[in-house]
Amino acid sequence: MKKNVAVIGAQWGDEGKGKIVDLYSSQSDLIVRYQGGNNAGHTLVVNGRKTVLHLIPSGILHPGKVCLIGNGVVLDPLVFFEEVETLIQSGVLSDAPEKLIRISERTHVILPYHRKLDRLREERAKGRKGEIGTTVRGIGPAYEDKVARRGIQVIDLLHPSLLKEKLERSLEEKNVLFKGLFQTDAASLQEVYDHCLKMGELLKPYIANVRSILNQGIRDKKTVLFEGAQGMLLDVDWGTYPYVTSSSTVSGGIFSGCGVPPAAVQSIIGIAKAYCTRVGTGPFPTELEKTQPELAQEIRRIGAEFGATTGRPRRTGWLDLVLLKYSVEINGMTGIALMKTDVLDGFEELKVCTGYRLNGRTIDELPACIEDTEGVEPVYQTLKGWKKYNTRAVRSKNDLPAELQSYIRVIEDFVGVPVVLVSTGPDREETLQIRSPFDN
Repeated sequence: MKKNVAVIGAQWGDEGKGKIVDLYSSQSDLIVRYQGGNNAGHTLVVNGRKTVLHLIPSGILHPGKVCLIGNGVVLDPLVFFEEVETLIQSGVLSDAPEKLIRISERTHVILPYHRKLDRLREERAKGRKGEIGTTVRGIGPAYEDKVARRGIQVIDLLHPSLLKEKLERSLEEKNVLFKGLFQTDAASLQEVYDHCLKMGELLKPYIANVRSILNQGIRDKKTVLFEGAQGMLLDVDWGTYPYVTSSSTVSGGIFSGCGVPPAAVQSIIGIAKAYCTRVGTGPFPTELEKTQPELAQEIRRIGAEFGATTGRPRRTGWLDLVLLKYSVEINGMTGIALMKTDVLDGFEELKVCTGYRLNGRTIDELPACIEDTEGVEPVYQTLKGWKKYNTRAVRSKNDLPAELQSYIRVIEDFVGVPVVLVSTGPDREETLQIRSPFDN
């Protein structure tokens, strides 16, 4: 029997999870997103054609695969239907997409007032210390409502009386903020209510008991692929708080975000670039923007490091092995998929971070206090690059340049798990699978 596999970003997101989910989906029966919202962007290149998905699991590009959106996700119906329409227009989906895409009845909904509140907060915080730099998609406010027990679930959209009651309760507080703090117009209860009823009718064919589908699938020996959204270092508990997202991006989020037991997952693959990037504000120990801006710009240019969701330029830096090991330990990762190795083609030397200096002493883990995290200095090990080599042409591990093979061994020795896949380019075919995570 094949193992069930989880794919998790091991850094700050944008690692290339979409490509790996797409690749592993060919061996899976069910593919499920367990957290996040449309603040994530998964870019896939298949036969030279680029597809960007924000909500629907990347496995949808494989014919006949059932893609599920778990209760741990926050869903913007407008974005969801835009994606469905795009996939229909491109020929990926037929005229009956609800047969292949199911949304948990317990999934919380992002509404117009969530997006408005998110935008107003960001505008107010602009330029101030503590500015988070969110995607202003309403994700944080939607999760806030969920935790505060005033959120709107997908199933509520099909119960008009309950829906109106819950909206009244939620808007009572939101409108105090809109009018009092932000000096703007209140949200109209009737307009939001009408919007919700319309979205409910459109979503109705997609709504299902995803927990039951997953658990029945596991009992029937179907193979499940669990798809994370943002990177582990943006986890609300274990990331660089408060510069994080609003959900559990770690492997533990799978179980609350899907309703399956821990035994349901046997392989956990961490997706990591051969270097590091970060979008938005927050600490970034190996960042090159201030120390070597020209090098940072070169990596950004070669790697096309601009956010799939926002288009924002990504901050770039050397590979941080301290943080990668931290991710491996918290998530119980069984392997690493090393992405974008081709971006480092042509570099004479490379650096990897193996420790931090803080207040005159060396430490080997990310500090809990954000002030300390912002103050650490990386301790580097310098490695020889593969200066005269085009890794995009490589089709087997043994043909990789000796310097890249050495680079991989350094990573494996430091983090304690093997590199099971090496990506040498953006296309589906530019991938070396060293070991399948599905095999026993």
